[in-house]
Amino acid sequence: MTFSGVAASVLFFIAQNPAGNGLIAFLPLAIIMVIFYVLLILPAQRRQKKTQAMLNELKTGDKIVTTGGLYGTIMALDGDAVQLRIADQVKVKVARSAVAGLQPEGKEG
Repeated sequence: MTFSGVAASVLFFIAQNPAGNGLIAFLPLAIIMVIFYVLLILPAQRRQKKTQAMLNELKTGDKIVTTGGLYGTIMALDGDAVQLRIADQVKVKVARSAVAGLQPEGKEG
């Protein structure tokens, strides 16, 4: 039986027994909360953990992209800041949290 079939049978049971157990009446709301958690909250937590791991593994020489669209090479790491070389003789300091990700291989910025 599929999930929609189970949900339909639960709703049918509730409609047949309106004065039934209060726990049964709460069941559709609980199902909706579980679906919400699985579809929205879990993927966001996984994405956040992946991003945090990437930020913690940054090292000098990595080629990155910032959230502002700057492409550069990490020259130095300083706590919560990263010094980027974005062109010859041009270095900028950005927050580590502004790093969107590593540059794809073969792409020159």
